Amino acid sequence: MDSVWKDSNIFYNILCFITTENEKLLVSDKQLYWRTVIHILVVIHHSCISAFANNLDIVTHSSIQVRDLHSYRIGLLTGWNFAFQSLFLCLSLTHDVLEWLDKHESRFGTKLRYWRDVLFCGLVVPFTLFVSAMFWSVYAIDRELVFPKIYDTIVPSWFNHCVHTNISIVIAVETILQSRRYPINRALELSIGLGLAILYAAVYYTIFFLSGRWLYPLFGIMTWWQVCLFQCGIWFSVYIFYEIQFPINRLIHKEPQKPIEQGREMQKGLEETQENGIHKNGVQNVIERNSLQNTNPDLKTPPFSTKSWSLKYRSIREQFENSRL
Repeated sequence: MDSVWKDSNIFYNILCFITTENEKLLVSDKQLYWRTVIHILVVIHHSCISAFANNLDIVTHSSIQVRDLHSYRIGLLTGWNFAFQSLFLCLSLTHDVLEWLDKHESRFGTKLRYWRDVLFCGLVVPFTLFVSAMFWSVYAIDRELVFPKIYDTIVPSWFNHCVHTNISIVIAVETILQSRRYPINRALELSIGLGLAILYAAVYYTIFFLSGRWLYPLFGIMTWWQVCLFQCGIWFSVYIFYEIQFPINRLIHKEPQKPIEQGREMQKGLEETQENGIHKNGVQNVIERNSLQNTNPDLKTPPFSTKSWSLKYRSIREQFENSRL
């Protein structure tokens, strides 16, 4: 009865098919499988968060501080970083699809992988770590300096964690799943990161000069020279976050032996083998000479000990010795 039900139930058959196909994919390439699953889930996460943010009723709020979130949203670094991550995830998911189709080594796949890794190393990692570290550090000291309580009336706490906490979890998972031991193009990555940091500072300070209000109240308690020092500290911390990602990645993904070192070890092993062979051959030659002398003791007795005789004449030695000549 159970077999009849299983054969006739379409939902059961679909579930079995999906389970079987997932097992095949998991066995074929475990790391690629989980990387694809994570990328799909995070893309869905970011899409839902973006849709929720666009539907927030901020424009009609009674507080001008809340309305500034919409009016000057272009000056919020959290939004910039979230956009970088979304772009990176789209590129990563596209490359995963190409890898499943075995097209990732094509010209398009190679360029896609190059810009995906440059974007991740140059923008996503340093700015994500800076946003999370700076936000929660200041929040722990005085939340009014970075996320005033008035925002709680429109922005739920879970949304706050999605854009300031989950973004770092994405970086951690990506670092575990994907090996990036060294920069893809160090000069390009630093240029993009520094250029974007300067661009954001220009946009942020332009908003202040035009509106007379700081988007982050933290700047409002500083003097101008303190603001300048704080801005330099921001740029330096972004650079530090860029640099530390590679040693961390090398700790997680053990670095394989370099070709030069492998060549040196092979050369050393070859030289040792040759030296052993020469030594062995030398010992063997000495042994052969000794054995030859031991098997021919007549060479040490006169009159042959002082003369060189051919082997074929040694058999008639006695005839010469007994001869009357």
